Amino acid sequence: MIEKALILSAGQGKRLLPLTERKAKCLLAFNGRTLLEWQIACLAEQGIREITVVTGFRAEAIDAMLHARTVDGVRVDTLFNPFFQVADNLGSCFIAREMMRSGGFVLLNGDTLFHPQVFARARAQARGPITLTVDRKDRYDDDDMKVQCDGGRLRAVGKHLSETATNGESIGMTFFSAEGGAMFAAAVEAALHDPEGLKLWYLSVIDRLAREHEVRIASIRGLEWCEVDYPKDLAAAGALTARLWHERTPRQDGAIPLEQTGRAM
Repeated sequence: MIEKALILSAGQGKRLLPLTERKAKCLLAFNGRTLLEWQIACLAEQGIREITVVTGFRAEAIDAMLHARTVDGVRVDTLFNPFFQVADNLGSCFIAREMMRSGGFVLLNGDTLFHPQVFARARAQARGPITLTVDRKDRYDDDDMKVQCDGGRLRAVGKHLSETATNGESIGMTFFSAEGGAMFAAAVEAALHDPEGLKLWYLSVIDRLAREHEVRIASIRGLEWCEVDYPKDLAAAGALTARLWHERTPRQDGAIPLEQTGRAM
């Protein structure tokens, strides 16, 4: 049972300028909550009790928000990534590598919004050391983090994959067992020994691991999620969070309904 999460929220989100000129992307608000609060609420409902947020741009504002808006039964800590301006998200993973060695966890991109059922279905399929959550659609564009799968196994992941080699996309949610977390932490350290490692996404390391180890996939096809990366994504994020705000999700063992998580949210 995975009860820990790591959220990568160090970036500014320059593609959303001017909205992110003085505000971190994860603090953009949708239907009464910031993007980060929506993530925490969905994780809390699914039984996650320890959350580590890697911050960078406007870290002090993120810390202040998290201090003011708590969720009962959930511990939220932050780690500051001082290299956020010069390294991609692999640098944030490096900052959190000791947390990765402390047991199983789920890794989230800080700009992924998802229905709690997405998390529940993906976690139910997390069988091996590393499980990448994927969706499928009819067409993929150049900016999609595309995946090549063989049955339930990941063969490759990256924006570079050709259309003929692609049969899914990563949604920015990856599950690690204790063994998988330790393996990933070691691979992150090895990648950053190379000066080119500063330019890598963490999924570049997953791609390398998939060549030598078993990396599984979890399909969430048909469920709701969205990435907040470009201005065109704002409407989809608003629509998804509006539905989450009004619906009542089933209470599971120890789960916290979305409408009851935290205060002043």
